[in-house]
Order: sequence, then C-alpha cells, then structure tokens
Amino acid sequence: MLDSAQLARYAHDGYLVVEDLLTPAEVDAFVDYAKPGVAAKFGLQGHRGDPQWRYLANHPRVAGTAQQMLGGPARIVQTMYMNKPPAGGKGIALHQDTHYLPSEPNTLMACWVALSDTGDFNGGLCVVPGSHKGGLLSTHQNQGDSNHDSFEHEYEMRDRNGKAWKQKMHRFEIDNLDPKSIVYLNVPKGAGVFFTGLTIHGSYANNSPDRPRRAFATHYIKEGTWLLRCDVQDAVLVQL
Repeated sequence: MLDSAQLARYAHDGYLVVEDLLTPAEVDAFVDYAKPGVAAKFGLQGHRGDPQWRYLANHPRVAGTAQQMLGGPARIVQTMYMNKPPAGGKGIALHQDTHYLPSEPNTLMACWVALSDTGDFNGGLCVVPGSHKGGLLSTHQNQGDSNHDSFEHEYEMRDRNGKAWKQKMHRFEIDNLDPKSIVYLNVPKGAGVFFTGLTIHGSYANNSPDRPRRAFATHYIKEGTWLLRCDVQDAVLVQL
C-alpha cells in the first residue's frame, strides 16, 4: 500500500501521515455507533468483543499498512476510541508507547486514525520527528494539569522464561523535552498517523468551543513478539 518513499520517510521520521484510510461513510458509521456506554464497555480490548472496533482494527488500509511496515503478520495489542470533548477535554502527556507496552523484540507500533478534522485548534496529535532513534528515554510522572490527565496502576509482568514481577506504571512524560521539537499535526477526518513505539507523541487539551476531537488508535506488534504485560499477552492476530 505504501511506496518506497513513504516507507523511507517513516523510517527517518518515526511517523507517517496517510490520507484516506477510512471513507467518510466508515467514519460516520463508527461515530454514530460509539456512544459513551458502548465506548466504555470493553476498555482497551474492544476489538475482541465489538464488531465495529474489530472492523477498524482489522481494516485493510489500517492493519494492512501496519503489516507492511512491520514486514509480516501482525497482532492487535489494544484499541482506544478517544472522543475528546470541546471546551477543555484533556490530552495525554508526550510519551513513548514502549513505556506502557514493553515488548521483546520491540516491534510495537500504532495507527491513530482521525475521526474528525484534527489539529492544534482542537487538541490534535503532536509528534517529535526522529525521536524513535534515541531509544527509550527517561521520564517523570505527569501529575495532571489543565492539559493532561494522570493515573497510576500496577501491572503483572512476565518474560518469555516465566519470570514474573509487578510493575507500577503512571502517566509518563518525557524528561527535558524541548518544546521546539514538537510538531503539531493537522490530520483530516479519515486520515491516519502511523508511528513506532519509540516515537514521542501526545496531545493537549481541546480548547475549541465547539469542535470535538475524535480518534481511534490501534497498537500492533509483529507476530512472534513477546509482550511483557500479562494483561495484553494474548494479542489477537490481524484478520484482513
């Protein structure tokens, strides 16, 4: 689905914006379906139990592109519908997904699909180009403010050899991040952003008075990858 120039840009920048992943009709059908009660029903595993979540996570232009980038069959780790309301809906502090979803080898990647027109005017996605080349960076816990929420949770962990432990995770924020390195993306409805598990990204509050910021994110790993968090180790094989 992607040409050599696009793949080279993804390798260089750590992210790639791809137009027209979903049709307007596909976007509208999902948004109409995903009422608050439905969206909260399955947590981060909606692709297992809900046909609409499963449809987007396995969509040929989404999952197919992810498999091309990964170089082989992929598994779905988790799915998130993020409906950020206007007038102050909070974002997620800039982070690397590998902090939340460590894997061996680290093949983690994501696709963030805009389900409304998004940009800095309504709390759209931000990235730091090239940040995936610096490895896993040091962080501190975001304490929550007008732009970002906060959480802390302890997870059961297990490696390939059966060694088990518990690990606390919280809302990570990259240490000493230069604000000038952040790029604020304008992603139109139906387009998507693919990025690696090491690419710094996040968002800020939606301060638009009347424009929601809707997005659907799916995290993928390449087949054969071991996820260390026990709650997501049974990742679902992509079905195109």
